[in-house]
Parts: sequence; C-alpha cells; structure tokens
Amino acid sequence: MIRVLIADDHPVVRQGLRTFLDLQDDITVVGEAGDGAQAVELVGELSPDVLLLDLKMPVMDGLGALERLSGRATRIVVLTSVSDPSDVGPAMRAGAAGFLYKDVDPTALVQAVRAVHGGQVLLAPEAAEAMLATAADAAVPAPVPLTEREREVLALIAAGRSNREIARSLAVAEKTVKTHVSNVLMKLGVQDRTQAALYAVRHGLG
Repeated sequence: MIRVLIADDHPVVRQGLRTFLDLQDDITVVGEAGDGAQAVELVGELSPDVLLLDLKMPVMDGLGALERLSGRATRIVVLTSVSDPSDVGPAMRAGAAGFLYKDVDPTALVQAVRAVHGGQVLLAPEAAEAMLATAADAAVPAPVPLTEREREVLALIAAGRSNREIARSLAVAEKTVKTHVSNVLMKLGVQDRTQAALYAVRHGLG
C-alpha cells in the first residue's frame, strides 16, 4: 500500500485528491496539510511514501518545505497550478522526484504516484521542456569520466528505472547496482538520483 500525504492550501483540492486516490486499491491517503510547515511536521509524524506538494502555500511555501525535507525517505511530487518555468529547476534541485500540474489527468496522476514510489523521476512535458531549456542556456562543463557500466547505470537512472529494474536490465545483483549508483553520484558530485538524471539529460547520456 502506497501511503500518500497531500499538502495544498485549498481544502477543495485536498478533498478531490483524497477522494480519487482513496479509490485505488494500492493507495491510501494518510493525511492532509494546509501549508508547507504543516507538511514538514506531518512527514515527520506519518512517514508517508509519497508527498503531493503544492508550491504556493502560506506560512512556508513548497520550495521551503522541499528544502526542509531534503534527505527524507518520502518521495515528493510537486503538484502545482502555477506554470512558471522558473519554478521547475529549483524544485527538482531541492529534491522533488516529480513535477506535475494540477490539470493532469487523474489516471496519469495515479500512475505518477506509483512511478515515483517505485523510484522513478517524473516530469510533466512542460516541466521537462523548461528543464532542458535551462540546461541549454547554462554553461555545461565537460562530462565526468565514467566507466562503461556506470554510463549504462546513469542512462537507466535518467530513464526513471529503480535499482531493481536496473539490476534486471543489466543482469547483475541489486547490491552491485547500489554500488554503481553510489559511485556515479560521487563522481558527478551530486546528492541524489534526480540530480544525476538531470546531469545525464544535460550531457546527452540519458
């Protein structure tokens, strides 16, 4: 069962999301937060698997909550109605595992919750375009030398594959994949899989 926390300052939005998600056999909503500070508090209390997080909220906004929750096991999906492309990069760098807009199809939202829970990184098409545009405008340093197997692992990370899926694809033990992932993160100088995936996109390694 995937345990979901909803953080949004609009009660109607929270109720709508709860109603739909609770209809799924493998998803349960364990709590609701009306602002970023409450979201941070409830993640500490409830340890949800996935947090659906609005960006524009009182007391503490979504980006502030993301920064406070950095390093937690909870996977965070930004779910916002604000289509400012400049919001995407900071949210993903702060640790979001997904970035979606509130006009997303309900079925696609459910699939996103499952995918992110499974270790994937998921961006709405518009958000992905914003990230690529930002990367194209930025000065891109030379790629870090990786072994052939590490490049394969990085490409699969960029494709949103979990460690288990990477192990199956490469026909190696999951423990071996974890070692490769750790080495990739260390060599790239990044903190998590999301940043590694963005690196792969920027350097055409995905």
